[in-house]
Amino acid sequence: MKQNKILTVAVLAVLTFGLTACDDDKMNWGKDPSYGDVASSELPLQLQEAISRYEVLNSYTTMTLGVGIDFNLYLNDETYRNIVNQNFDEITPGNEMKQDALMKNDGSLDFTTADALVNAFKTAGLTVYGHTLVWHSQQRASYLNSLIKPTIIPGPAGESLIVGDFEDGLNGFNVPFGDPLSLSTEVAIGNQSMQVTVGDGVAGKYDRQVNSPPFAIIEGHHYGISFFIKSNKPGQVGIDLNGSSSVANPYPWVNVNGTGMELAPTDAAGWTQVTLGTEGFEATANDDAMIFRFLLGAVKDVIYYIDNVEVTDLDAAPAEINLVENGGFESGDLTKWSALNAGAGISVSADAKYSGDYGLKAISSATSSNDWDLQFAADAITLDPTKTYTFSFMIKSDIAGKGRISFPGGMNGNEYPWLDWDGTGTARDFTTSSTWKLISVDVTNTTTLNLQFDLGTVPDVTYFIDDVKVVEKPATPAVEALRAKSALRAATIIEKTPEEKAEIIGAVLNSYVTDVAAHFKGKVAAWDVVNEALNENGTVRTGEEDLSATSTFYWQYYLGKDYAVTAFKAARAADANSAELFINEYNLESSNNKLEGLINYVQYIEGQGASIDGIGTQMHMDIKYTTKDGIDNMFKKLAATGKLIKISEMDIKAGESPTAEDYAAQAELYRYAIESFIKNVPEPQRYGATVWSISDNDKEHEYWLKGDKPCLWDADYARKHAYKGFADGLAGKDVSADFSGDLQY
Repeated sequence: MKQNKILTVAVLAVLTFGLTACDDDKMNWGKDPSYGDVASSELPLQLQEAISRYEVLNSYTTMTLGVGIDFNLYLNDETYRNIVNQNFDEITPGNEMKQDALMKNDGSLDFTTADALVNAFKTAGLTVYGHTLVWHSQQRASYLNSLIKPTIIPGPAGESLIVGDFEDGLNGFNVPFGDPLSLSTEVAIGNQSMQVTVGDGVAGKYDRQVNSPPFAIIEGHHYGISFFIKSNKPGQVGIDLNGSSSVANPYPWVNVNGTGMELAPTDAAGWTQVTLGTEGFEATANDDAMIFRFLLGAVKDVIYYIDNVEVTDLDAAPAEINLVENGGFESGDLTKWSALNAGAGISVSADAKYSGDYGLKAISSATSSNDWDLQFAADAITLDPTKTYTFSFMIKSDIAGKGRISFPGGMNGNEYPWLDWDGTGTARDFTTSSTWKLISVDVTNTTTLNLQFDLGTVPDVTYFIDDVKVVEKPATPAVEALRAKSALRAATIIEKTPEEKAEIIGAVLNSYVTDVAAHFKGKVAAWDVVNEALNENGTVRTGEEDLSATSTFYWQYYLGKDYAVTAFKAARAADANSAELFINEYNLESSNNKLEGLINYVQYIEGQGASIDGIGTQMHMDIKYTTKDGIDNMFKKLAATGKLIKISEMDIKAGESPTAEDYAAQAELYRYAIESFIKNVPEPQRYGATVWSISDNDKEHEYWLKGDKPCLWDADYARKHAYKGFADGLAGKDVSADFSGDLQY
């Protein structure tokens, strides 16, 4: 047997039950269940005394004894911490090493809490069992889904008359009656969408309405409405103009994919774009408070998500489209730009801005004398040689300076044209001063435009540049109106193929497992590499795709059964020698199909070139349903694999109002399970046994077996009858039979 860890008189006092004359009537088991479940302090006095005289658990075995714990309780509850430190050898953190605890929303990893946990247990002389590397639950699903969501390419630019991206709130969208609107951060094209919940009391499309904010319309103009919609199940949406007398048709039919219909179907699988068509609706009078409304009451019990709602004046001049990517430097860096000769420094900073948040700062050196001594360029721009464009930018300098723009490859056939830079006549250079200046010239008959700023002629000058633009010069108003009508903000949605998704998700899985296993190399004794991979019939889970999910993510949906092969190979490569690698599963003692399926899956994984050290059987049992034959069958078949075998998450449900008999049955099942493990699994294959949680206290069971009294200690940290059963199983005998004194019970 192992040498006991520190066991003080004070701790024994905590673990020993008080015995008074008032307890004499509790010698028998027969408490009326109507009074509630039996407390440990209400067990027969002889049994209480016997349990109090047991040693700490790990003194009864040489195998590793573990416990799944709550780290916050371990840090903040001294009694809890003492029980952990004195009874166990190894810790399985309940949540702190799962993906949603380690990964942030941008996909980066934060090990702060997990490192503190590992260090705390090392100080206490405890090893750590990592739980878990790959699972389908408690994943950073919002980030993973963001990698495989459809690519949405916005349509031609144009200024919407309302704000409908919901990034800053509802922006005036409202309901005339019914439940209020809400915002969703889980299902959105950007960061937020408008969420509309339809109940079961609707009887028609008008029973659930959403009004747009008001917008102004001009008589004779045509207006387009466009939005994206998605729902949690198939639904329908319509729009009307609220009976307005300022439009030619207040009840227009919507247009989906070129097919007109009064109510457009919505899709639970992806976003649907709904528009009013290229002609939109016509304003027959001026109106400063026009609204439209969504009609969503046609289908009961649906949740709709609406995003990117736009109202566009189709007869207005089109909005400016800047062909210079990052021409305003709003990325905060030199994305889409190249510093060809940095001089004394080229950077993007807030103090260089003319508009927005950033501008570009370029400084010529003390020895600068040539144009090319301070030089930077934008990425090449493709133009239509039949059109005319305006190239412009804002510039100033701390002292008088000058510069030029060259066009490598030629502009109008000339790489270094003399142009009318600032309206004062044709010149080679433009001049700068401490006042912002607009430089603007026209470009035509050019297929590829290269913009290269040459500012090195004057030394020791700091230049500030912003709003670099190349925009198409407007044609005649009639042509532009026609062009605007034919380009109603139609976005393109590009779905990723299954092959593309598999490539993306496979790379993330490999890098995540690699990074986490490498980070904890030498600090973690073993890992649940793959957790709960199988269905009850023994087949590998396939799961489903849910791009709105924030926690559940099925890797195997994209990668198939080889997802486990990838995970084990990555874990092995990152930590080849120090950690044992396990596959972990539940219900193996109650489902022979699942047991056989797991054994076959282990063989498959290793057949693909990966290696597995051990199999973890969770053993979440129940006094009413778990059978001894099922336990024996499981351990015999697992032992036959030759792998390390670990009881990974043992607990036993006693029920919400257990009687003393129920507690006795729980103790007997704990004892039998441990004895079967020792009997049927050869000692070299026995990795150890882990119980799942310390006590029946609700603080440990908010989300797991709340009220089922599954543990070895009760809600007040008193040893239960189950403690004795578990210890007897470890010792291979009734330990209390060796106690002196009258302890018959």
